[in-house]
Amino acid sequence: MLSFYNQFVRPVVIVFAKAPVAGRVKTRLIPRLGAKGAAELHRAFVCEMLARLHGDFDLELHTDVQTDAWREFPVPRRVQAPGDLGAKMHAALLSALEEGRPVAMVVGADAPTLPLRHVEELLEGGADVALGPAEDGGYWGIAARRVAADMFVGVPWSAADTMLRTEESCRRAGLSVRRGGTWFDVDDAASLDRLRGELRGE
Repeated sequence: MLSFYNQFVRPVVIVFAKAPVAGRVKTRLIPRLGAKGAAELHRAFVCEMLARLHGDFDLELHTDVQTDAWREFPVPRRVQAPGDLGAKMHAALLSALEEGRPVAMVVGADAPTLPLRHVEELLEGGADVALGPAEDGGYWGIAARRVAADMFVGVPWSAADTMLRTEESCRRAGLSVRRGGTWFDVDDAASLDRLRGELRGE
């Protein structure tokens, strides 16, 4: 019984991903890479994220639909809840907290070079919600010790003010909010070129 209990008293990091179907993922990179190439890049990004986090955190993989992709990683898998991104994240965070996790985090797969310390910082601290800012105005991850049903009401997704609007909405819902470290997402040609340059040491 004790071992069963202990598995739920640690924080959990939930990786959100889409099934790597050509034409449905990384659409802004299709002009550069083609539909198949963009899907393979997404597959590789998720692999990198799971590999970087595996062993350091309790991990789960939540996909938009059932998929056989990433079966090489022995992590619990679930299908995301219906609705927009806010509904999906709220459901995932709420479920983990209701299972007894002291803190739960959702992280996307668009930041394959994300430092582990950034992840750790979001899981630490006493705020109800911690956001990891992305340079494009969104956020690469969100950690929660407490959630509210209306914490994402009115938040525009994939917008230049997504993070700011999320902070405002969470505060209106009665949640305390703090920020973690900033990183960059790779979702267009410019950020892909940046990633390639950094990997080459430029």
